[in-house]
Amino acid sequence: MLTASDFQQRQSSGVSYSSSMGFISQGFGPSISTRGNISTRGNISTRGGIATPSAQPRVSMPQLMLYNDTLRIRLIGANGAVIGRRQGPYVQFFENQKFISGLHAQLLYRPDTGWCIADKHSSNGTKLNDHQLQPDVEMSLKNGDIVTLANVVLKVSIN
Repeated sequence: MLTASDFQQRQSSGVSYSSSMGFISQGFGPSISTRGNISTRGNISTRGGIATPSAQPRVSMPQLMLYNDTLRIRLIGANGAVIGRRQGPYVQFFENQKFISGLHAQLLYRPDTGWCIADKHSSNGTKLNDHQLQPDVEMSLKNGDIVTLANVVLKVSIN
């Protein structure tokens, strides 16, 4: 926990703290802007004397789609989303696929490498371009790749 005096000291030194993200970062110097009764210093906003972390800029990420037109499956990738028969936002596509594990794989977006997929210790495995994935090892996805979840084949489209 950060005390008020520590917070003020870090603000004056250009260090910003985000309680929602749980990290401390060094800035290049304090910057202050004011709009109406809201003033901003670095990434901290002050309204009526109460300091609150401002929203961090969102990282723009390309859209990922995994699809199989024959099975009428179109998954729009969400960072951190799990694919499974019992868990995740794509359950409706896999709940009747008996070879897909309850928690089968996970989609991840990394700013440095792009979209990735990781097998989550599934019973029948995950393949990327016919190469078996090791559990919990993130593998980068490229446009045109083929992902096989047990016996379900999905094509990768990244725009």
